[in-house]
Amino acid sequence: MTKRERRTFTQEFKQQMVQLYMNGKPRKDLIQEYSLTPSSLDKWISQYKTSGSFKESDNRSPEELELIELRKQLKQLQMENDIFKASCADTRTKVNVIKNNQHKYSISAMCKVLQLSRSTYYYEAKERASEDVLTSKIMEIFRSNRQNYGTRKIKVELKKQGHVVSRRRIGRIMNEQGLVSSYTIAQFKPHKDTCNDSTVQNELNREFNQKQERAVVVSDLTYVRVNQKWNYVCLFVDLFNREIIGFSAGPNKDAQLVYRALSSIHGDLNRINLFHTDRGNEFKNKLIDEALATFKIKRSLSLKGCPYDNAVAEATFKIFKTEFVKGRYFDSLEELELELMDYIHWYNHIRIHGTLNYTSPIQYKLEHLKKVV
Repeated sequence: MTKRERRTFTQEFKQQMVQLYMNGKPRKDLIQEYSLTPSSLDKWISQYKTSGSFKESDNRSPEELELIELRKQLKQLQMENDIFKASCADTRTKVNVIKNNQHKYSISAMCKVLQLSRSTYYYEAKERASEDVLTSKIMEIFRSNRQNYGTRKIKVELKKQGHVVSRRRIGRIMNEQGLVSSYTIAQFKPHKDTCNDSTVQNELNREFNQKQERAVVVSDLTYVRVNQKWNYVCLFVDLFNREIIGFSAGPNKDAQLVYRALSSIHGDLNRINLFHTDRGNEFKNKLIDEALATFKIKRSLSLKGCPYDNAVAEATFKIFKTEFVKGRYFDSLEELELELMDYIHWYNHIRIHGTLNYTSPIQYKLEHLKKVV
């Protein structure tokens, strides 16, 4: 059975039908000739006799009018109750309340209750939509970079995506979303062991900006908790592009740990001209001396009690402890080594560095090699 199409009638047509009926044309004939339903024709005749109008609003009984008014008042009270708590809030909160309730109430009515002009609402709602997009991008950058980036680096990443945003605005959004960088909390600082009294001098002399890849490599160690015990990590850093080129982890802070980190370096070790560290005994011993002599790598040691002579290694380990060690618990050395490898890959290939013009170490190296070629 085909569904009957719903017809619509103009006020003029209804008037003509009623007039024909009033002039004596049989009701049956009107229904048949004009394909009307009996109920429609009877309704038009009744409306005409009652009010002379075919509009629903003009033909309502007093009881119907009262019921409609009561329903309207009830909806107004429900709306006021829903948004009452926001009536004394700031503009941003009011805009959010209106936005969240626009499927239930008219925007005009809510603006009136909240004493907010409609023009202000539409402007703020448009700005808020832009803010929502920006918030999503900031959250994605923050999370994809292991919750380490602060406003400065997030600003750089946003600029790469075509968004010029102030650090102040980024900071406000981060506060709103509860995004706290790893760098906001002070870190545990273990005490150094007694240093050796080697006669090796500070050959580096704080010349930290090197123009040649792997010309100078610096190193240091730090503490990591593994299964409720201290373990240690040794890193080798190339001063040319701050890349971590070698690393090792183990339960003992000794020469073997340093030797394994040296052995993990890929490529020709003969390219290294100078190896600089502090005066820890794990760096100045027979095993390390022999390994360095094999590849004709010259030694350099910081002055006693002067961490500034190894500032790049110190800074790298501050980053490492903040981004990798803090709040982490490793059940085994194997887990630590796996996570360490993953972090160093991210550090070298993805993490942007302020000293490298906000590029990653690998990107900086590739760009430099292009210039040289």
